[in-house]
Formats: sequence, structure tokens, C-alpha cells
Amino acid sequence: MSNKINIQKTTTPKQKPDQNNLGFGKYFTDHMFIMDYTEGKGWHDPRIVPYGPIQLDPSAMIFHYGQAIFEGLKAYRAKEGSIQLFRPYKNMERINISNERMCIPPIDVEFGVQAIKELVKLDQDWIPTAEGTSLYIRPFIIATDPYLGVKPSSTYMFMIIMSPVGAYYPDGINPVKIYVEDEYVRAVKGGTGFAKTPGNYAASLKAQQCAYDKGYIQVLWLDGIERKYIEEVGSMNVFFKVNGEILTPSLEGSILAGITRDSAIQLLKSWGLKVTERRISIDEIYEAHSKGTLEESFGTGTAAVISPVGELYWEGKKITINDGKIGDISLKLYNTITGIQNGSIEDTMDWIVKVE
Repeated sequence: MSNKINIQKTTTPKQKPDQNNLGFGKYFTDHMFIMDYTEGKGWHDPRIVPYGPIQLDPSAMIFHYGQAIFEGLKAYRAKEGSIQLFRPYKNMERINISNERMCIPPIDVEFGVQAIKELVKLDQDWIPTAEGTSLYIRPFIIATDPYLGVKPSSTYMFMIIMSPVGAYYPDGINPVKIYVEDEYVRAVKGGTGFAKTPGNYAASLKAQQCAYDKGYIQVLWLDGIERKYIEEVGSMNVFFKVNGEILTPSLEGSILAGITRDSAIQLLKSWGLKVTERRISIDEIYEAHSKGTLEESFGTGTAAVISPVGELYWEGKKITINDGKIGDISLKLYNTITGIQNGSIEDTMDWIVKVE
């Protein structure tokens, strides 16, 4: 495959939205990246074209069998004006973990990052600079064979689209209220829970809607076998500080290996804190709360970065964590990670990749 990316610039650039009223995932930049895969030929024809609709056959396999994966990362405008990506190679490596599980051909990691850089560079005027904003980048792959039959597709489309965004949650860094799901199941070991595939999120919608109806912004999933061990929040990995120790569910095949999760663990350990990855039961967390040893809780993810958890509701029992306030660790992590991302804090972890 040639590494040359053909670029077709738009002749009708869009008006950019108000930076102070972006929301999340509502607006899209002027251009998008596309590359095709054909069995026997491999990935080919990488190009950047004006953002717009794509044409697919009604029998395209993505519509019928859900063979697809996606990723999410962000670009930031640093204080001195440079453009920064946060750990993009980890995202491209994780794309291939999802690809392998979903029988999709791998993407060359270096070329994937190159494609992201080229697209960000072309649409760099879309990177917002208001406090707490960024340019969200969504790479994804869909199966495109016009065929009705359950098998891996022989053709695919790899695309990257971008969206200027504000805070993922309406309350921003303020603590969120979480509903612990006790009826529905998202994933089990051996399934696709560790892959970033759309079906996982479709499976979560019913529980998410039930949580919304009860006044909760997200769902905390329990394991699909015993319904007692904590797994992850819908869009975040989850952490608990209990008696000075940071606990987070271990990666056992049913939850996503979050890049922000990994970043948080590295930072916490560098600060001398004890971090333990293991199975954590919901009973244990409620017991820690009753004993007064549950000090704080937070979620980690690309979209929200760090999201403190102020309340949990499980089987009719509601607990308030840290008086519903932001914990010291949550705030320090948020300030450190976003500071590294926007260039206001030195990147001693070698996480930033510049777009030049």
C-alpha cells in the first residue's frame, strides 16, 4: 500500500460552531479520511475528502451482522500554539486488538497515526481553544460486502471523522450519579467486552435508558455470570479509593483496556500511591462505605478524561461518596492529564505526539 494520502479539499467550508456551546459529538469538521480494503489487494486508496454522506449497498454486511470497530482520541491546541495528540499509538494498537476479535484485517499502526495527523493538520482551524474543549477524533472500520450470510466480510472501509467538543457530561468535572445495573448484562469473558465494537454499546442502551429514567447519568455494569463483581461504567473504566488504596477492576476479557485508565494507573503509581487491579464486588464497595473507608470514586475515559462519582444506586440502596464532592485524587488526575494534553504541564511520561 502506498503511504501517500490523496487530499481533496472542500470548496464549501462550514461555519464553525460557538466554542462555548459545543456539547459532545454534535458538529463535524470539513474533511474525513477514507481507506478501502479488498481481499487479495489489502488496504488501498487512502484519501482525505470533504466530509459528507457515504454510499453503501443495502445488503452491506455492517447493517446486518454488525462487523465493525471504532476508536476515540483527541487533539489539543497547546498554550504556545502547537497541536498535540495524546497517546495516538496506543489507540491504533487497540484498534488492531478489536480488529483481531472481529475478524477485520489489521491497520498498520504507523500509517494510522500518519492518517490522523494529516487530517488534523488539514482541519486544524477546527481545534477549539476554550477551556475544557478539544477536537475529538473517531477512527472506525465497517464491513462493506453486499452479502447476506454470516461470515467475515472480504471488503472494508476505514474512516476517520472529527468533532470539536466540550465536556462529555453536562456537569463537566462535577461528580456524576451512577446506577448499578442488576438486571441486564453487557459482556462476559470470551465475548467482545474487551473490544471496541458497536454491538457492546447497542447492548447497553436499554440499561442506559432505565438509568436515565431514574435520574442517573450512567450505568455501572456488574459481571455477567455472578452479577456481583464490578466491571466498568458505560463509557469509562472505574476506580475506588478505599482506606488509601486505589482499586480498579482487573482486565479479564470482559472490559475495555482504557488508555486513560492506563495513564491514570501510571500517574498514581508515580505519586507513590498503592494501586491494585483485582476483582471488586459491589458488596465490598458498599461495606467500605458503611465503614467510612470509601474515600472517593472516579471514572476514566477519553471523552470525559476523569469523572468523579458522587453517588451509587444499587438494588434500592443509595450511597453518597465523599459528600458528593470532587476527591483530591480525582482532581489531581484531571488537572495533570488535561495539563499534559493541553501543554500547560510538562510531559514527563512521553505521551504527547506533535502534529507538525
